Parts: sequence; structure tokens; C-alpha cells
Amino acid sequence: MPMTPRERVLATLAHETPDRVPIMLGPTNATGIKMSVYQGIKRLEGIEAPDEYIYEWPELGTAKIDEQTYRRLRADVRGVLDHYPAETRRYNAERDPHSPFISDWGCGHIEGRPGEWFPGLHPMADAYTIEEIEAFPWPDMSDPTRYEGIREEAQRLRDEGLYASIGCPWLAFPLERAFSQQGTDNFLANLAGEPEFAEALLWKTQRLCNELMDGFLRECGDLIDMVKIGDDLGSQVGLLMSPQMYRRILKPIHADQIAFIKARTKAPIVFHTDGDVYDLLPDFIEIGVDVLNPVQASAGGMSDFANLKRRFGENLVFCGGMDTHHVLPSGTPDEVRAEVKRVIETLGSDGGYMLGAVHTVMGDVPPENVLAMVDAVEEFGHYPLRG
Repeated sequence: MPMTPRERVLATLAHETPDRVPIMLGPTNATGIKMSVYQGIKRLEGIEAPDEYIYEWPELGTAKIDEQTYRRLRADVRGVLDHYPAETRRYNAERDPHSPFISDWGCGHIEGRPGEWFPGLHPMADAYTIEEIEAFPWPDMSDPTRYEGIREEAQRLRDEGLYASIGCPWLAFPLERAFSQQGTDNFLANLAGEPEFAEALLWKTQRLCNELMDGFLRECGDLIDMVKIGDDLGSQVGLLMSPQMYRRILKPIHADQIAFIKARTKAPIVFHTDGDVYDLLPDFIEIGVDVLNPVQASAGGMSDFANLKRRFGENLVFCGGMDTHHVLPSGTPDEVRAEVKRVIETLGSDGGYMLGAVHTVMGDVPPENVLAMVDAVEEFGHYPLRG
């Protein structure tokens, strides 16, 4: 008998074999679809639904998927998301359309080309002292407008009992928050040259991330099936910092965050990190990561799926794996199908795998390839795998 999508996901999270490989596509920014691709899918399928954005944030560019499209994508997971504070939303809705989007943290996206927005405003770019951290006007995580409607949405999904849910308060990622405040280059330089300042800034962002997570989980921690956190720690060719620096500075922060979450919910931890983070996988397991996303297929040691599965498959569920650098944007639908088959046969052997794209499906991906990907899961992803 076929499982429901939620049953399928819960079996996978428990390292049991479901009826087919689950699909994680659409519920968060890191597992989402950019608006132009979403529009193309709707055109191909004749779906009439409004163009809406997750987090009510057009400049981010990630579509809020309607239910009919979700079902066409065979997606097994739905998102439960927070909001920017009402005042931040009001300001950005009323500002000049081409002026920077400014978040409640004071950082912002600027328009590089018409309709294309990039992180470009870093309010602490020149800071390097503890006093500047203490003096900065940090956001108020107790603002109740952040959490409006969260419990109702999580309760609706639980009452329906059909789809799994993933909770994702926006960018509760301490390192990426430091990047946003200072700019990536500046902060990495401070990690090396001003470590006391850098660590103080990280712990400050971590405390705020925990405050945000606390408010979020008070609303829905008893109702969600997964909770997503993370930090981008890798590049195409290796880590952004040495393993030793990670273990000395960031690992205690991530361990603190995961312990904080696990004291408030039974939901497994989905940890998102791009790039080649192969050397840190034992550390992630040690601090309590349950699911690794997005398993960047084109990045160093992460590309050897058979080795990943053999070494870490007993401890980690893998989520992602479908290459967005080459296969999805440049392959034919038949090449996409072949890649789905390959990925499922390696990462999906004996369960423990949810298929998804490596991060957001960007605007260069043909909508036909997205449909080929999800349809190939139906063809190749039923257990027992055909091989």
C-alpha cells in the first residue's frame, strides 16, 4: 500500500525504507524554486495560481509554491515559515521600487540589474571592536508579528496529516548573519586577524538566532516534522576555513544551537551547508545533525555519493544531490532522468535519502528539466530499487 507523503518522509528520517524516495522541493529558500522557473512550470501545466514569494520578499526571488503545483511536483514536504516584523514589511513595501531592500538587521539587497537583487549592504562592514558590537541596534526577536499564523499553519498540516512539514525561521544561521553584517570577505579576514571580535560577533548573532528559534518553536515545535538551520561553510574546492578553525570557533556555536533546538522540539535537525564540507561530516554527526542538505554534487569530496553513503549513511539522512551547476540548467530531460537514476541508486540505497536540487532551482533551469526530475523519481525511486 502506498504511503502518504508524511509517512514516506518520517520513514526516511527514521532510516527506514519508504515506498519511494521522498521529494523536498519548494518549502524553503534553500530547497526552493526561483519565480521565473515556477512561472514556466505553471505555463507548461496550465496551472492558474498567483505569483507569490516566500517570506513575502520579492527581492529574494523565491516562489511560494501553490498547492496544485506542489502536487504536480510530487513534493512530499510543506514549509512553515516566519515573517519579517510588520514594520520591516511596511517600510519595504512603501520604499522606492529600485532602492535597497533593508532587513530588520540593517543589512540589505541592492538591485544589480533590473529585477535582479544581490546582498550588498553590510551595516557593520568597518566594525572591529567589541564596543561596536554592543552599540549596534540589534533586532527585537520578541516582536509578535514575526510569528503570526505560524501555529495555525503547522496545525493545519498536522491535522490534514498528508504532508510532512519543515520549520524554517528566516536565516537563523549565525555565520551567515555575520557575513550579512560585515560582508563575507571582511568577516573572514576578521576571523583570521581579529579573532576576539569575530568570535564575539558570532556569539551575538547566535544568541539572536536562538531567541528567534525560541519564539518560533514556542509556536510550532510540537507540530513540525523537521527544523532547518545551517551555515554555508564550503566552496567548490574546499572549506571556507580550516577544519581546525571550524572546530575551535564555529563548532561550539553550532553545537549550542542544536542543543537549544533539541531541548524544545523532537523534530530532526536539517543542516544546510553548501560546498565541499566532507571533512566536517563527522563533526556534524557529533553535534547532532540529522539531515544534511544540499549534498553539493559538484563540490570535491561531496561528489562521491557512494563514499558518502558508505561512510555516513547510518548517521545522516541526505537531502538534495541533484546538480544545479550543470545537469539541471544545461542537461536535456533525458540526461536529467539519467542523473536522477544514478543519484537514487547511490544516495537512496536502503532509504535515508530525500531528493532535491542542490540549493534553490535558479532561473537558468528549464522548467521542463524540473518536471523531468520529479517524474523520474516516480520512475526510478520506488523501493525496492530496480537498479
